[in-house]
Formats: sequence, C-alpha cells, structure tokens
Amino acid sequence: MPSMPTNFLDLDGKHADYKTARIAVLPVPYDATTSFLSGTRHGPAAIIAASAHVEEFDEELGVESYDAGIATLDPVEPNPAGPAAMHDDIFAAAMRVVNDGKFLFGLGGDHSITSGLVRAVMAKHEKLSVLQIDAHPDLRDSYEGTPFSHASVMRRVHDFGATIVPVGIRSIAKVDHEFMLEAGIKPITARQCRTDGSWIDRALDALGDVVYVTIDIDGFDPSFAPGTGTPEPGGVDWYQVTSLLRRVAAEKTIVAADIVEVMPIPGQVVTEFLAARLVYKLMSYVQHGG
Repeated sequence: MPSMPTNFLDLDGKHADYKTARIAVLPVPYDATTSFLSGTRHGPAAIIAASAHVEEFDEELGVESYDAGIATLDPVEPNPAGPAAMHDDIFAAAMRVVNDGKFLFGLGGDHSITSGLVRAVMAKHEKLSVLQIDAHPDLRDSYEGTPFSHASVMRRVHDFGATIVPVGIRSIAKVDHEFMLEAGIKPITARQCRTDGSWIDRALDALGDVVYVTIDIDGFDPSFAPGTGTPEPGGVDWYQVTSLLRRVAAEKTIVAADIVEVMPIPGQVVTEFLAARLVYKLMSYVQHGG
C-alpha cells in the first residue's frame, strides 16, 4: 500500500498550514467493523497518494481551490478497545477541527467513522441534514455485536437528531426497510436516479439549510469504483454525483463531509483516484458555492 504523503494534493508551505487552512482533512484508517471484504483501513493513504496526481485547476469551475488552504492531520489510529472507543476517539479529533472553525473532511476507513464525525459537527450545527450517497441504508440498530458498526452508522446519525437523505440506495435489508417506513426516511434509489428526472430536486427539497455529506464509495456503480468491500451493481455515476453535489453546494450550506469504504485493489488505482478527485471537486464546490 502507498505510504501517507504529507498532505492532500501533496501541498506544502502556506497552503498546508493548519493555522491558516480553511479545510482540514482527517484520515481515519479503521475497518474493524467491515462485514464482507476488509482493507478499507488502507483507503486514506491510497486517496492521499492518488491526490498528488489530481490537477489543481478545476476545468468545470475554471478555478484553483487549493489556495484556501488544505491541511492534512495525523491519522486517528485504530483503538483496540473496540468500536465504541474508536467512535469517541474520532469525535475528539473531529471536535478540534470543528472548534477551530475549519471545514472538516474525513477520509475512511469503513463507514462507521461517520458517526463520530457527525456527532462533532452537530455540536456546532444542531439542525443538520446528512446527504448520504450509498448503496445501503446502514440503519440497523446494531450489527455483529456493536451499535457502532458500518451497518448501523446512519441509525446513530438519526439518533443524534439529524435529517437523513439517502441517495443511490439499492441493497436494503428488511429491518432497514421497516425502520425507514417508521422514521419517515424516503431514500432516492439508484434506479430512481436513472428514471426520475426530478431526483436531484427531491434530494434538495428533503435537505435542510445546513448539510453534511457522507459518500460511501459503494454508492457508485462498481464499474466506476471497483475498490470497495461491498460492491453492489447498478450504482450511480460520476456525473450524477457531481451534479447533485454542485446543486447542494449552490443552494445549501455544506459544513463538513467524508468519503469512506475505499478498499484499494493492488495494481489498480481507479477507485482511489476517483475518490481523490471527488474530494477536491467537493472542496471546490463548497469554496465557490457550486
């Protein structure tokens, strides 16, 4: 696996200085709760390594956004005490960023890391909506013995009081389906993203004014992002996701984000490069209001 470069985009000097940076990247190389293929602990390093080859000029927006400052923090190391302790460690690391007024961008790791990040963001933004791009609802109350599983992460986010807007969903357990009906959560399925011309409007209507974006890489069709532990056929594509994110950035206030579940495949860097480019793309949308 690639070693961790100093900073996202391989920035240095004033552009990577935490004191002045607007954006803080928090790597969380943790995958103790994966339920199929493991290896997402290597995701943050792979994404950051790939980001060194992402062009700093955004051809869509016609801007370079790195001059806002992008500092990469030390990784939150796995806690052997278990998922609950890891949740608290992630929360503590994220709170530093939130308290310092930075835009928090988490890199996973499995999706369980999102609950700690969202909990920290909600300490500042109580009325938070979470846009979830994902193949799975992740709404089980507990999975494989822990309420802090990747399969339970959005249930914890719901428990915190956030509004959840899932997009790209296409693999649903019965227990998830029943909870969504009970809680009034209306997912926008991957099929609807292809057949319903108003799906982005529906997502925007469901979101509040202040938004956290969590992107599980398995939300993408595996033909675009094969490097994930839980690939599901029939996912969304690059232009669907970026069109959605640009609209959200233009019409809402995105205050933090994460990208998770990247599982590098040896000798094949498509997934981590897509993830790195998407991280910078979302940073650019946030910087320039979509």
